[in-house]
Amino acid sequence: MSVPKFAIVGRPNVGKSSIFNWLAGVRLAIVDDMAGVTRDRMTYLLNHEGRYFEIVDTGGIGINDVDELDDEIESQIQQGIELAQVLLFVVDARDGLTNLDETIARRLRSLGKPILLVANKCDGENWETAAQEFQRFGFGPPIVVSAKNNRHKQALLDAMVRALPDDAEVEDHEIAEPEMKIAVVGRRNVGKSTFINTLVNSPRMIVSEIPGTTRDSIDVRFEIDGKTMVAIDTPGLKRGKSIRNDIDFYSDHRAHRSIRHADVVLMFFDASQRIANIDLKLCGYIENNYKPCIFVVNKWDKMAEHMPTQAWSDYLRENLASMDYVPIAFITGSEGRNVRKLLNHAQMLFKQSRERGTTGELNRIVRRALEAQSPPTIGTRRPKIYYATQIGIQPPTIVLKCNDPDLFPKTYRRYLLNFIRDHVKFGEVPIRLLLEQRQSSSLEERLGSAEPDLGMSEEEYRRLAKQQPNPVEPAEEETWE
Repeated sequence: MSVPKFAIVGRPNVGKSSIFNWLAGVRLAIVDDMAGVTRDRMTYLLNHEGRYFEIVDTGGIGINDVDELDDEIESQIQQGIELAQVLLFVVDARDGLTNLDETIARRLRSLGKPILLVANKCDGENWETAAQEFQRFGFGPPIVVSAKNNRHKQALLDAMVRALPDDAEVEDHEIAEPEMKIAVVGRRNVGKSTFINTLVNSPRMIVSEIPGTTRDSIDVRFEIDGKTMVAIDTPGLKRGKSIRNDIDFYSDHRAHRSIRHADVVLMFFDASQRIANIDLKLCGYIENNYKPCIFVVNKWDKMAEHMPTQAWSDYLRENLASMDYVPIAFITGSEGRNVRKLLNHAQMLFKQSRERGTTGELNRIVRRALEAQSPPTIGTRRPKIYYATQIGIQPPTIVLKCNDPDLFPKTYRRYLLNFIRDHVKFGEVPIRLLLEQRQSSSLEERLGSAEPDLGMSEEEYRRLAKQQPNPVEPAEEETWE
């Protein structure tokens, strides 16, 4: 059974997105005094009193969009209304009843769906009394709330549960947790929303040639081979000096947050456009957050006859040399070409990010790296690595215990990382490599070993260490910041 939906509808600036965020308990939708901020539909799954349902934020009915996307926004609103089992009709108690409210009420009344009238911005009893004038719509007494001041949230949720259809009971096992979250990122107008629409086979996002159409990060649930996943459509990023208002600022903030929360990031490029500084900065943000990533060259149908894929691959490698481990995919999102292969590869990266290498395996790899190229000696001090162990996943995090991390220059650390990457089964995802100093009473000194034995397994280290006074054991499985 599908999860029942509540569509939050009303005219612009009555606080629909504020109520959406308030009910969700998370800042998801951008809230701004400027009308028309919300364009696409945004959904969030709630569980109240053991009942599951989705809330759906929609754009303001009757908005005159500055980018002339009125028809597209209206289409999104209409789809949200059609898919919903119950409608939350939000009005503004402070503004009072308006002609546009009357028009919307007539439209909703003709649908024959259950309607909960919600009077927002009731910050005190006086406003609650004033809100009773909305009863003339014929939807019953309004549920008086204030999203801003957290008033009567429980009453609203209780009313929503009571309004659920009798056959809308959904068991816990029917709500599949997403197996993987994919963030779709890139600068403006590279085809992210078109890709999402193709992915879910539905006009879920507004798609236009106007840069910046998507202002929020939108979560879209979909299934592949019975596995539930979430694709996050993010706003296209602007250069810093082009961020002109609060909406641009929060759009960028949402995009960055989506990257942090994603399991895999699809970094989109337009095949017909050169790489820009904003692309480099965005890739740097992905890299600094250790997120598995695929470079997606979209709209390849426009370039396939003029440029071989290898030329574009070389171009990416040249400009993003520090991310040379990242796979590259060439797709045409509007036609669905290579989209399934892209998703399969994303699943593979997600699996790699959760892989673990054994201590013995990692030690053997590091030993071969040292044999192939020793670290440079600094003065009379010789750098030594005693052993390697993996302490975490997502990203795979490897600690090298050494005599002094400062003795290993960045170039040698890069060499070690690349060598390890070439010999482990998670070589296409970011690896966090940490060098940590052993205490002066190191295990090797206690064992009387002049040279570290990187071929030892972790179990052997533990067994031998217990035979020594004041043993020092290898690092436990924990996350080190």
